[in-house]
Amino acid sequence: MQIEIRKKSGEKALFDPDKLRQSLERSGANPGDIETILKQVEEKIYDGISTHKLYQMAYAILRKISNYAAGRYRLKKAILQLGPTGYPFERFVGELLRHQGFEAEVGQIVQGNCVQHEVDVVAKKGDTKHMIECKFHSDTSRKSDVKVALYIHSRFLDVKKQWEKSPDENIKNYKGWVVTNTRFTEDAMQYGKCAGLNLLSWDYPQHRSLRQIVDEIGLHPITALQSLTVKEKQEILKTDVVLCRNITKEVLENAGIKGRRINAILKEARELSDL
Repeated sequence: MQIEIRKKSGEKALFDPDKLRQSLERSGANPGDIETILKQVEEKIYDGISTHKLYQMAYAILRKISNYAAGRYRLKKAILQLGPTGYPFERFVGELLRHQGFEAEVGQIVQGNCVQHEVDVVAKKGDTKHMIECKFHSDTSRKSDVKVALYIHSRFLDVKKQWEKSPDENIKNYKGWVVTNTRFTEDAMQYGKCAGLNLLSWDYPQHRSLRQIVDEIGLHPITALQSLTVKEKQEILKTDVVLCRNITKEVLENAGIKGRRINAILKEARELSDL
């Protein structure tokens, strides 16, 4: 189809059904449903449609077919809803690490060689200790640039020097990280590679991105649940519950949710968590 779509940057490109198909495949939608969605989208799209509107259209159709697939499809938006403070995102990153075998503590005051630092996550695994800083953006167009990488790396070096003075038992290596829910600039990625600063974003590194990790271990945030309102999600996040798999009847009742909705929400949470 020779239909032009408008990207957020203002650039235009031809509609590529394969890109939409791949996005739907990642959500877990079955092949038959994907072809149904593509057919309906192709009947409705028009020249100049924005990518946001296009994917919104596909999501609306998917939601009617499968809450499970819809929840996974809107993962990026769900992570954006972990704001506005960014603290729930830090807790989310901590949970991702724990479910990969790390010991992880969120919101730590760490003594550096020169000064104290507020560190988002301190994690250990094997003989390596990690200092992880989380950069949360509520706007997908915002990127973490090289200034962010330089600043965090300098803090890591100060902390690392102090850690090396009084090392934990069995710890031989130290790593610094920057994790963002959006993207890094090219300069930031180049600096990370050169300086040995680990970077993790929505789509970077290519074969081990934030999106891929979340999909692989099934740790979807509660903000991916279709059966909760935005207000209810924010109430639950205030209790430090960030994962669908940690949703319980008591958590829902404390958020003011009653009646039959509780079972429906728990069912969707279980499906989305692959429990």
